[in-house]
Amino acid sequence: MVIRIVIAEDSFLVREGVRRVLDLQEDLEVVATCGDLAALLAAVEEHAPHVVLTDIRMPPTSTDEGIQAATSLQRSHPSIGVVVLSQFAEPAYATPLLSSGSAGRAYLLKERVGDPGALAEAVRAVARGGSVIDPAVVEALVADNVLSRSSPLAALTPRERDVLAHIAQGKSNAAVASALFLTERAVEKHINALFPKLGLGPEPDVNRRVMAVLLYLSAQSQ
Repeated sequence: MVIRIVIAEDSFLVREGVRRVLDLQEDLEVVATCGDLAALLAAVEEHAPHVVLTDIRMPPTSTDEGIQAATSLQRSHPSIGVVVLSQFAEPAYATPLLSSGSAGRAYLLKERVGDPGALAEAVRAVARGGSVIDPAVVEALVADNVLSRSSPLAALTPRERDVLAHIAQGKSNAAVASALFLTERAVEKHINALFPKLGLGPEPDVNRRVMAVLLYLSAQSQ
């Protein structure tokens, strides 16, 4: 299957660089490029892409339009994967990007544009519902929220690891319960038990869920 891609980036040079990198891949097709949030959302409706590759900051406000787009698409087009490119490993952007689940989401540093293989693999991963988080971003998020430790997952029971693995796929508690043949209440108990074991204290559950997923993904990449 050829993966259709819309690129959103306000810098012409970066936009064309990304397009050229992706055009090298036979299974990837850039169907539209645009430079602001409104044009991106319009291109999605017109071209029905499999993946959107977007900068974090672009007009009209040049603040967090890429994150706004990812959030909007998760509601309106949940099957579309989103790859966010950023100059910085910034927790303030990565956390809201992953707050509703990591499935079909990637956060990469712009330096990856120079690595055609890495960028193309990220596009393929989110197209099939996977996730890719730049190692530098994972390190920044973990450092921002959790005290450093050698193996935070070591304290989890096998069942808690199973639950966390399914959460990392972007599944809801109900979906995790169905996959593991548990009740939702049992899944909630496992989640509440694994949070403190990972050093995630009394903060909003959405933030703890994101951090737990990032710790899991970090451990899998080691």
